[in-house]
Amino acid sequence: MIGVKIYISGVVQGVGFRYFARKLAKEFGVKGFVKNLRDGRVLAVAEGQREQVEKFISEIRKGPTSAVVKKVEVEEYVPSGNYRDFEIAF
Repeated sequence: MIGVKIYISGVVQGVGFRYFARKLAKEFGVKGFVKNLRDGRVLAVAEGQREQVEKFISEIRKGPTSAVVKKVEVEEYVPSGNYRDFEIAF
């Protein structure tokens, strides 16, 4: 099991990005959350099996059709295992 923090930059707020991320997470069995940051980026925190998390990251890099993803930064961390689902945080 791995944990990652994913910072997504570009046109990623107000375009359904958080809902896109939640749908992907449920599809791949990834737990965590996604939220908008004040600086215009989106943060996704994801935990799960390496293969599922890597698939999640790969799709996040593409984004929904209404988004323009310019930069994706991924930081690995030791997963807590505390997430039960994948939620949109406000």
